[in-house]
Amino acid sequence: MKLVFTKSNLNKAVNIVSKAVPSKTTMPILECILIDAETNDIKFTANDMELGIETKIEGQILEKGKVAINAKIFSDIVRKLPDDDITIETDANFTATISSCKSVFHLAGQSGEDFSYLPAIERDKKISLSQFSMKELINQTIFSTAMNDNNKMMTGELFEVQENALRVVALDGHRIAIRKVNLSEEAQAVKAIVPGKTLVEIQKILSNDAESTLTLYFTQNHILFEFENTKVVSRLIEGEYFKINNMLSSDYETKVTVNKKAFLDSIDRSTLMIKEGDKKPIIVDIKEDDLCISVKSEIGNMKENVAITKEGKDIMIGFNPKFLIDALRAIDDENVDMYMVSPKAPLFIRDKEENYIYLILPVNFSN
Repeated sequence: MKLVFTKSNLNKAVNIVSKAVPSKTTMPILECILIDAETNDIKFTANDMELGIETKIEGQILEKGKVAINAKIFSDIVRKLPDDDITIETDANFTATISSCKSVFHLAGQSGEDFSYLPAIERDKKISLSQFSMKELINQTIFSTAMNDNNKMMTGELFEVQENALRVVALDGHRIAIRKVNLSEEAQAVKAIVPGKTLVEIQKILSNDAESTLTLYFTQNHILFEFENTKVVSRLIEGEYFKINNMLSSDYETKVTVNKKAFLDSIDRSTLMIKEGDKKPIIVDIKEDDLCISVKSEIGNMKENVAITKEGKDIMIGFNPKFLIDALRAIDDENVDMYMVSPKAPLFIRDKEENYIYLILPVNFSN
C-alpha cells in the first residue's frame, strides 16, 4: 500500500476516528486505526465495539492495500510532522513507513483482516436535521446525564421521534433536561436510548453549519449518524426509559419571569461564597416584584436582588446553584419563565411552546 495525503486532511481524519479508540482494552487490534485503500476510496475506521467511526479521506492511492496502525502513536506522529504532504507506505509484514520532508518513521502495523468493521445498519427508520441543530440539542441536555454507571439509563439520553418532532431527554436523578426540534419531513415513531459517551464524541465532530445535514438511522440495537464523509455507529442502551411525562406538571402556585442574564450572573456571583466540593445551596426568596438570592457559608455571605414579574404566592426555595447555571446557560431566550408549587416540589423552567423544559429538584436548607 502507498498513499499520499496533505497534513490537514490526514490530521482531520485521524482526529475524527480517534474518538472511537478505547483508552483501555485487552484487545490490541482495538487500539488501532484501520486504513483501508483497497477500493477507489480511502477509509479510516476505529471501533471499540460500543462506538465505531468511519470517515473517508481525500488522498492519492499509488498502491492499494489495508493496514491497522496503533492510533495513539500514529496520531502523535501525524500531529508533529511538518506541514507538507505525508506518504504512508506498507510492506508485506505490515510495517508502515510514514514520511514527510526529511522525517521518516517506521511503525509496526497489523493485518487489516483482523479488524472489526462497523456493523451493517438497516436504513428503514430515519430522520434528518442540520448538524448545527443536533450539536445544539446535545449541548443543551448532556449536562443532565449521570456520570456514573449506578443506573445505566441515566448515562444516556432518550431520543424520541413523534409527530414529526425529535425530543431529547436527559436526567440524573436531581434534574431533567428536555429539548424538542421540529423535523422537516414525516418520520416513523422511534424511542432509543443513546449513550452519553457517544453524544459527547459526536458533538465534537459535528459542524456548526446550519446548512450541513445529518441523517440518523435507528435499529433495535444501534443508531447510525451519517454526515458528510463520516459514519458513527453506536450501540443503544437496552431497556425501558423512565416515564418522563409522569414527572412533568403544568400546575404551579408561583410563576416568575426574569431576565435570564441578570439571574444567571447573580447566581454565578453567589458561587464565589461556596468552596469547591461544598454542597451549600443558594436560597431564592421571591416576594412581590423582587427575587433575592442569598448564600451563607464558612467563607462569608452574599445577598443580591433581581427584578422580576411574579404571579401567585411568595416562596422561599433552595437550589444547587450549578443545576440552575447549567439550565440557564442552555437557554437562548432573553427572559425565562419559572414555575413553582412549593419549597419541596420541582422548579420548572420552560417556554410556551415547550421546545425546552428544565426540571430542577430543590434542596433542603435551614432558614
